[in-house]
Amino acid sequence: MKFRRRNQDVDATDVETEADAVDETSDTDDDAGEAVDPRANGPWDHTEFDVPADEPAFIDLGGLIVRGRVGLDLQIPQDEGTDRLAAVLLVTSDAAVEVRAFAAPRTGGLWDEVRAEIVAEVERLEGQVAEVDGPHGPELQVQVPARTPDGQDAVQPSRIVGVEGPRWFLRGTFMGRAALEPDVDGVLERGFREVVVRRGNDAMPPREPIEVTLPAGAVPAGEQTVVDDSATSAEESDQDPSERDA
Repeated sequence: MKFRRRNQDVDATDVETEADAVDETSDTDDDAGEAVDPRANGPWDHTEFDVPADEPAFIDLGGLIVRGRVGLDLQIPQDEGTDRLAAVLLVTSDAAVEVRAFAAPRTGGLWDEVRAEIVAEVERLEGQVAEVDGPHGPELQVQVPARTPDGQDAVQPSRIVGVEGPRWFLRGTFMGRAALEPDVDGVLERGFREVVVRRGNDAMPPREPIEVTLPAGAVPAGEQTVVDDSATSAEESDQDPSERDA
């Protein structure tokens, strides 16, 4: 099985959206003068990737489809003060990434707005923030003041990545070791790239969260839900999808 952009079975709306995306990125060139595609290796829109029906590693959460791996726990926290499920946590022993998807305008530009807002909020909290170039384009390295459980002053680091697709925006917040020591080939980075977004065709205002749903086998654990991915074999989980035959 291989990741690929799917050209068939795309309706007229999706074709127009993809054409708009090409126009939007055509003015952004790298040093060689070629257009840069921040989603060349994912994350994917559901029109671009065929999820195998018989592949247990892929977990359908409605608005998001994620790929399970050995050593990677999948948690679905409930948004505070609501019963909404809009985030997915991919967790390892020493790091995590929170993934959230939002509706976005066809014209793009939402990540630019969100980055500016995050910078302003970090500065209000008297933290530190730096914008750097990452695999998906501009990302933020953040450190904000925090308190340890025993009341000591501390610093909470995070790395915030944003990716814009056809009428959606995907935000990844890397925490723990993944915030301090980015690894493009690490299990969390690969997990983020392999996310498939299913926005749907309904009209949605920009920034409205794309909700996720619980799959069969989900087990409540306090305020979050842990998904049982025991069906995923170690051999399948450790192999990169781009290296596998269809």
